[in-house]
Amino acid sequence: MNFKPEKKLGFGLMRLPHMDPQNPADIDIEQVKKMVDIFMQRGFTYFDTAWMYNDFASEYAVKTCLSDRYPRENYTLATKLHAAFYNTMEERDEIFFKQLEKCGVEYFDYYLIHGVGHGMIKHIDTFDVWNWLVQKKEVGLVRHIGFSFHDTPELLEELLTKHPEMEFVQLQINYLDWESEWINSRRCYEVCEKFGKPVIVMEPVKGGTLAKIPAEAEQLFKDHDPSLSVPSYAIRFAASLPNVMVVLSGMSNIEQVEDNTSFMQDFEPLTEEEKALCFKAGDIINSQITVPCTGCHYCTDGCPKHIAIPEYFSLYNEDMRENLAEKGWTVNFTNYQEVAERHGKASDCIKCGQCESVCPQHLHIIDFLEDVSRHFEH
Repeated sequence: MNFKPEKKLGFGLMRLPHMDPQNPADIDIEQVKKMVDIFMQRGFTYFDTAWMYNDFASEYAVKTCLSDRYPRENYTLATKLHAAFYNTMEERDEIFFKQLEKCGVEYFDYYLIHGVGHGMIKHIDTFDVWNWLVQKKEVGLVRHIGFSFHDTPELLEELLTKHPEMEFVQLQINYLDWESEWINSRRCYEVCEKFGKPVIVMEPVKGGTLAKIPAEAEQLFKDHDPSLSVPSYAIRFAASLPNVMVVLSGMSNIEQVEDNTSFMQDFEPLTEEEKALCFKAGDIINSQITVPCTGCHYCTDGCPKHIAIPEYFSLYNEDMRENLAEKGWTVNFTNYQEVAERHGKASDCIKCGQCESVCPQHLHIIDFLEDVSRHFEH
């Protein structure tokens, strides 16, 4: 394949900094411009966005911060089409051409069918999105086509058998999920190897989970090399896989861009000792995570009660690591009330199941919301 970027780090435009923390569409444009500049100046070129990222504002940020400021040949851009946003043949094109307009480009280097899994296949097939995407490539509106995937290795093998025209696959890969029975990082990666499909990695830091890790796990990395950041091990773990073409990092501030580009500029794969440290740290982290949510927010877009699901899970996870019998109260009870003033409470859940149908982690969100409600609303 001749379409792999020279450097293995990609800029994921999904968790951009906000001016208003409660409004993901209120992007801190000036900070993002500086982030883009650092990324480009250090020789990185791959940018990844999607139709609904940052409450549908991410693609606009691409235009303002990237395409209006740099020659088109100096960067590569990926975006995606999710099955939740079209219900007719015409709507596929309406979204696609709106994406070109929002991003300020005439073509996409990479275009993905977004979030493919068992629950989406019928919809994708009904509207013939596979062939639709091939046609976009044939007329030059897309250079390379693929899909992001959240499901079983068996389904992935079935899809790659049916659709050999797909050039690459985007998978969730990190050392915490490598042997997960839900995410199946390793087994899905091996399917892509079998079919000769390069892999783009998403969630290498698992939504920040592998950046802020328990002290015991952090010490393992610091003892090995105190000059390297904790997230650097997670990103290098994914980038060390031979069939990985690029690792996406959803960078949220200038410091993250500076750190990630520092160790990925002249990338060195993990040693066997470092891999072993990652898996040891993973065992420690897994023992302390109650809800393995990555904060992707796919669940919130269609929630009829506007429940801040990822935020509540983050607060709940923090409290579950505390000695609550000793403390009795934490600041997260106040934090929960502050978030609930702007959003639905956990107890407002009507169990419609919309959130669970789109969750890439296949979480039992309804049950977890009941746990959150019992904890924070008692």
